[in-house]
Amino acid sequence: MFEFIGRLSKAFNPTPVPKSDGVLRCGILGAAKIAPLAVIIPTKSHSEFIISAVAARSKDKAEAFAKKHGIEKVYSGATGYQDLLDDKDIDVIYNPLPNGLHYEWTLKALAAGKHVLLEKPSTNTEEEARILFEYADKKGLVLLEAAHSRFHPAFIRVKEIIDSGELGKLKNVKSTLCVPRMMVGEGKNDNDIRYQLELGGGIMMDMGCYTLMAVRTTIGAEPLSVISASATPIAFGTEEQRKTIDIGTEAALAFPSDVTAEIQCHSRWPGWGPFGLLPRYPDVKLEATCEGGKITLDNFVVPTLYHKIQVVPINGKKRTEWAYTFKDGTGEDWWLTYRYQLEAFVDKIKGRQPKTWITGEESIGNMKWIEEIYKATGFGVRPKSSFVLSEADVASTA
Repeated sequence: MFEFIGRLSKAFNPTPVPKSDGVLRCGILGAAKIAPLAVIIPTKSHSEFIISAVAARSKDKAEAFAKKHGIEKVYSGATGYQDLLDDKDIDVIYNPLPNGLHYEWTLKALAAGKHVLLEKPSTNTEEEARILFEYADKKGLVLLEAAHSRFHPAFIRVKEIIDSGELGKLKNVKSTLCVPRMMVGEGKNDNDIRYQLELGGGIMMDMGCYTLMAVRTTIGAEPLSVISASATPIAFGTEEQRKTIDIGTEAALAFPSDVTAEIQCHSRWPGWGPFGLLPRYPDVKLEATCEGGKITLDNFVVPTLYHKIQVVPINGKKRTEWAYTFKDGTGEDWWLTYRYQLEAFVDKIKGRQPKTWITGEESIGNMKWIEEIYKATGFGVRPKSSFVLSEADVASTA
């Protein structure tokens, strides 16, 4: 318990470190609620990264956000986002805008010569994701989808155990991320961006992207097909929302070598007991079944809070492992998944080899299979952006 409390205290209130020469200066697009957790807190303990600017449509919101988090520069109004991108002192953009705006503003940021840390999911469509990552490569810039759970040593350790062959051939991987409704969104609020189709809404986009990436990475291959898929629609909003917006999705996927996978995500997980009045605990789990046993990682999304890796051989002794740091000592036990992600992002920009990485092809693949699952549920793919970056725009910002 004392270790847990100490770990959380350091994770959310890290001691600031002095900044080094050559520090990367980051600007945040939008005063998003996720920004403090995703970049502002992790930045405090990284000597080569600093938050220098924020842009928001509302001047009051931008100024309040900057004051609260000690950010020097503020951009606002109709041109605020572009003004931030035009700032020659900014090296990196963190883009946590709604999903439907990821494509436009990441493309503009890349055109402006900025590296980009892009909130998951990368875009609304596979086509958009491919354009972004190919353009980043063309510009020689680093673009990373911020699927933070992929960077934690606990997740990497599960993959190591599977790849070691200790438990034999992999047969099935299951990933779940289901939480009761009070943990996500504002209840029956159809203005929540998670429920807006044009903004890339839907829980398969918001939470399911974690479960899908988890099984794809664990298996180390791309799916062959969607075996089955079903979705739970929202029970409020417009008729169009009820036909296209999911609050829960589950799917089964076929992979090469007769490996299968199952994913399940839900943002308003029904209770249990009489009339479903008793709330469930969140179910956040990655489970791999091999010919010779099973590996389970509890809490694969936020393992810094707490996690447990259980290895259960069919013939052999069950064991439990924890992996808060890498075996070579890289990291700290209190580092959030976002802190490990920032470490990898900065390493990549600086030309160093990250401990782990999410390639553009991996992110493109995740969008492809999100689309395929949505097609299989009958909810349809999310609408593509109408934005087109003209050659003149590219030339003027290059």
